[in-house]
Amino acid sequence: MYKSIRKILHVDLDAFFCSVEELLDPSLKGTAFATGGTSDGRGVVTSCSYAARVFGIRSAMPMHKALLLCPNLETVRGQIKEYSKHSRQVMSILNSFTPLVEPISIDEAFLDVSDLPQVMGSIAAEIQMKIMAETGLPCSIGCASNKLVAKMATNIGKSEHKKPSPPMAIKIIPEGHEKLFLSPLPVREMWGVGPKTGDILGKNGIKTIGDIQNIPVGKLEKIIGNFALIIIDRSLGIDHRPVEIDEKTKSISNERTFFKNLQLKSEAIVVIKGLSEKVGKRLRNRKMSGKTIRLKIRWPNFETITRQITLDQPINHDSVILSTILSLLEKEWDKGKGIRLIGVGVSQLEPENYQLSLFDQKFQKERNLLNAVDGLQERFGKNIIYKGRTKKNNII
Repeated sequence: MYKSIRKILHVDLDAFFCSVEELLDPSLKGTAFATGGTSDGRGVVTSCSYAARVFGIRSAMPMHKALLLCPNLETVRGQIKEYSKHSRQVMSILNSFTPLVEPISIDEAFLDVSDLPQVMGSIAAEIQMKIMAETGLPCSIGCASNKLVAKMATNIGKSEHKKPSPPMAIKIIPEGHEKLFLSPLPVREMWGVGPKTGDILGKNGIKTIGDIQNIPVGKLEKIIGNFALIIIDRSLGIDHRPVEIDEKTKSISNERTFFKNLQLKSEAIVVIKGLSEKVGKRLRNRKMSGKTIRLKIRWPNFETITRQITLDQPINHDSVILSTILSLLEKEWDKGKGIRLIGVGVSQLEPENYQLSLFDQKFQKERNLLNAVDGLQERFGKNIIYKGRTKKNNII
């Protein structure tokens, strides 16, 4: 039986506050500076540049200690409104890849990209480049089959970078390699193990995650109680938690960027068909429908346009999304110009609530068919069946 492997990314902006400050004041770039405190040593460091980290300065460190480590450290007050604005820009970019985005702080988020055909490393590189190109902010990304390992992959990827510059790390842990990756790491690297638990484990000779992997459950329970079973699962890289999306999502979309511009309308139609199916399926999975259908195109010169049509009734049918998008494409198609990016989106979302009298018998049959196909793909994997296309012809 086909086993669907999850592809989870953890995106973490590198020294986010400081990176934003460098955008606002380019003279700070490459210098040792910190945000969150004052030059007289009051307060704590909320973020510090990578040039400052060379001196041993870290976030949450008292500012007076940071100034002892680096007397020439420049302090910046910080601009929370700017940080929030740039965070929203980044989250918007992440949502352009998948609606399955779970922000966990102002500067990091999980993404479930299992539906995307590319390998995790390729998706991560595309996200990293897009965030840098559109916002000027560096980020690091961990890639794994679950949230726990993806988060830890990001942390390790960053820690392996020793230069006074943003790491821009991408670390990939293939499915099945979780235990091997975690084994040599110190127990304090495990997500969820704080200083207190780490000290207790250390006093009992448990120094690495591999030590936890090899300790009998009963023995570990005597040391840390009921937390033992949880921590053993984590040590093995087991984490079944889904990426939790914001129920207030206002739109669902999907887009593709091409390293080689699309030149043929037939190629664009194949891509749009695949995107329409993904968007439709995500709407149905969330039992949502939408009234506004949107096409996004980016030309080779990076000019980006969006065109949309608002329907009388909310829908989540692939065929309606596809036909609407193709009608928009027909108006915008410029032969020979080429396309760098295509996006399909549906907005004005509301709970699925069909008024059956509004739909003819054919429409109802399609709805039943879509639900059946969705069920088969959910049970046996997305490659078990294709709607009106073959894997050979899918160029997405």
